[in-house]
Amino acid sequence: MKTQYKKGFVYFICLVSAMGGLLFGYDWVVIGGAKPFYEPFFGIAHDNAMQAVAMSVALLGCLVGAMIAGALADKYGRKRLLIVAALVFFFSSLSTGMATVFTVFVVSRFIGGIAIGLAADVSPMYIAEIAPAHIRGKLVSLNQLTTVLGILAAQIVNMLVAEDVPVGATVADIATSWNGTTGWRWMFYAVCFPSFFFFVLVFFIPESPRWLMQKGYEQKAMDALQKIGNREYAIAECADYRESHTAARKRAKGSLKQLFSKKMRLVLIIGLVIAVFQQWCGINVIFNYAQEIFSAAGYGISDVLMNIVVTGMANLVFTFVAIFTVEKLGRKKLVLIGATGLLVIYSILAYCYFIHASGIFMIVLVVCAISLYAMSLGPVAWVLLSEIFPNAVRGVAMSVCTGALWIASFLLTYTFPFLNTGLGTGGTFLLYMVICLLGFLFTLKYIPETKGKSLEYLEKELVKDKNDSL
Repeated sequence: MKTQYKKGFVYFICLVSAMGGLLFGYDWVVIGGAKPFYEPFFGIAHDNAMQAVAMSVALLGCLVGAMIAGALADKYGRKRLLIVAALVFFFSSLSTGMATVFTVFVVSRFIGGIAIGLAADVSPMYIAEIAPAHIRGKLVSLNQLTTVLGILAAQIVNMLVAEDVPVGATVADIATSWNGTTGWRWMFYAVCFPSFFFFVLVFFIPESPRWLMQKGYEQKAMDALQKIGNREYAIAECADYRESHTAARKRAKGSLKQLFSKKMRLVLIIGLVIAVFQQWCGINVIFNYAQEIFSAAGYGISDVLMNIVVTGMANLVFTFVAIFTVEKLGRKKLVLIGATGLLVIYSILAYCYFIHASGIFMIVLVVCAISLYAMSLGPVAWVLLSEIFPNAVRGVAMSVCTGALWIASFLLTYTFPFLNTGLGTGGTFLLYMVICLLGFLFTLKYIPETKGKSLEYLEKELVKDKNDSL
């Protein structure tokens, strides 16, 4: 009998896991819409340092979550970590919305960041381990699709919750308005609902069969695989896992030590560069500091919230482009297309800011940049990170790389207000342009094509003695 997998069930379990991405996207971006209102409430509207803390503290939590996720996922399993992430999302969003002092707000955002770090690490890793090789890129990209849906949901909720801000309203006016006292709280409360559904649905998906095999639970792995496909599919997959795990055990001297061995040097460097480049390409400042960017282009607060929703729609549409092209064009080509496009757009944006251009053309440029990112670096970075590492070190490797990603994201988000003040918006985008050029050159030379290859084959291809020469 031919090996077959149950397509409907595979998509179901991948979509459930990808709800971690939905919560990640919402919680990550919601603060951008709440920013004009919680800053006057907490009295930090004119304090750059405290504004930077409020915006970036969640990214420190992401770093913590990412650094502990791999070890915990390797010890307790992928499924249990997804359950924990759902609970942390629920309670952190609740406490953020209830905060009456700035310290509680900051601590709650930090804890929410831990949930983002857990979900961002475990969700794509789980999907990559569950998915059949020939559609793995598409299924891992579902995690980015739900992340984008979460971003768009946050942008729409922010727009719907916020009341119109009168022209000429002062900081004091905003602080005492409904937006400043109550509205921004509901922007954070909204994430409680999908968090609860995520928590419930995770109980209906199986544990990762690769993790079960790694822990010696071969029968449980077979049972999980027979839920995903027929018996022949389960037997074939188990045979591949067994061969890979046996080879890994012969090499392994502790997963962290193995990850930093000479044989892993190239694949680790590739993973770290992919993770950092995804953040330092600069797109995320548009989501987190959209108010400043669109204000610099001549828009008021109410118009800014509408413009942000437009960017979210573009983000969603072009994520679908990535899903339908990642297996056809391949990962490497998409990264090269994204890096090239962003480089060109940033140079034009920088020029427009230098000459003080304003209006719809600026929005078109920003939408084009987000569209390119959504079809390339946004989803493809997570696909590559979930694919390139051997089974034995995938958990700890994802932790190290996503840890680097969140450090890069923190530095990007924290430094933007200071770069924007010191270099101007135009100078800041020129800096991001240079980073995109460097990312393009690295991708061209070092990043491999992974489409259509099993995780076990990629391990044989990437972890070789010739990597020692890097």
